[in-house]
Amino acid sequence: MTTTTSSPNAAALAAALPELREAYAALQAKGLKLDLTRGKPSAEQLDLSNGMLALPGTAPTQAARANGTDVRNYGGLDGLPELRAIFAELLDVPAGQLLAGGNASLTLMYDTVAWAMLFGFPESPAPWSREEKVRWICSVPGYDRHFAVCEELGIEMIAVPMKDGGPDVAAIAELVAGDPTIKGLWVVPTYSNPDGSIVSDDVARALVSMPAAAPDFRILWDNAYALHHLTDTETASAPALRLAAEAGNPDRVLMYASTSKITWAGAGVAFLAASPANLAWYKKHLGKASIGPDKVNHLRHALFFGSAGGVREHMRRHREILAPKFEAVTSILAERLGEYGVGTWTDPKGGYFVSLDVVPGTASRVVALAKDAGIALTPAGATFPYGKDPQDQNIRLAPTMPPLEEVTAAMDGVATCVLLAAAEALGG
Repeated sequence: MTTTTSSPNAAALAAALPELREAYAALQAKGLKLDLTRGKPSAEQLDLSNGMLALPGTAPTQAARANGTDVRNYGGLDGLPELRAIFAELLDVPAGQLLAGGNASLTLMYDTVAWAMLFGFPESPAPWSREEKVRWICSVPGYDRHFAVCEELGIEMIAVPMKDGGPDVAAIAELVAGDPTIKGLWVVPTYSNPDGSIVSDDVARALVSMPAAAPDFRILWDNAYALHHLTDTETASAPALRLAAEAGNPDRVLMYASTSKITWAGAGVAFLAASPANLAWYKKHLGKASIGPDKVNHLRHALFFGSAGGVREHMRRHREILAPKFEAVTSILAERLGEYGVGTWTDPKGGYFVSLDVVPGTASRVVALAKDAGIALTPAGATFPYGKDPQDQNIRLAPTMPPLEEVTAAMDGVATCVLLAAAEALGG
């Protein structure tokens, strides 16, 4: 998954510094306006779902649905059963334990944590907001929007490193076992953001079975990229709900997913899978805020896909668009940085990002150089809690949205910025 160059060649960088400065001036002169900041689907990917605009085609009356639901009306907090059945198979969860909601899984995650702060979970001694301190474990590098939820709600974050098989289980187990203020853990189990790591079944089993000092400890299992494969090998996510139930901790895991990068980011469907007790808790509070989701959109998605196989085939068309962009990123990094030994980057088999580690202390400089050359990158430090990368070395690259030719141009420019920043730090 990870490509590692040799140690930095300071002598070669020093010799190349004048040439790199000239290359950077030439890059600035191009007047580029390129953006690798966020993992959004491209217009070409969004076009794959344009057939949904003609659906459901006729008035979706009660008689038209096998389960007797008039999707135009109120009700149905769980969402449309036909769509839930499709995604229950894809997520490897019981359909009865899956809720289909609005367009954003981030909203479901935020509501989960916010309601825990307001009301606590059923086994909580008190609402989390009445606790003296609430803390959360965050794998790093990780997803900045997860960190933002914690920061918004006043939850203290503890960084734990990611490994190839998932987060550092030993470090997490030690923290969780001895500290009742630690209430949760973020996990992106398949093709994690940003490094593409895949949580193994063994790591998942350890996470769901480890002793926790807090009786209401939760793992928010954000399966955002479960179906976003970049190769013919379509890795299945660890069955976290089943593993948690087998370990005697059925309420520990709440799983989230969405079609935001499958159909339309602004008009998709988000899902929550959880134990019956967790679902009952969630719907108790959801029922005060909503009278039901957009079931017409649920129906549109169910008709468009038809089955879990239809979703898988749709995602293969996404792969045809995305794989060349990721290949461009990794090949340019290898070609431009390899001889100088100034970078380590991932070669993900799925997901939406490439994680690039540059010479420590230079990530902020790389991002600034890129900005001045018309290439927008995610801020250095975004993949760490509070936006503070202690080594100032990680940069998240998001090549999905721009056309391939723009990805190529942007990455060539990024490589120039990485080399110049390294040369300034080590060879200048």
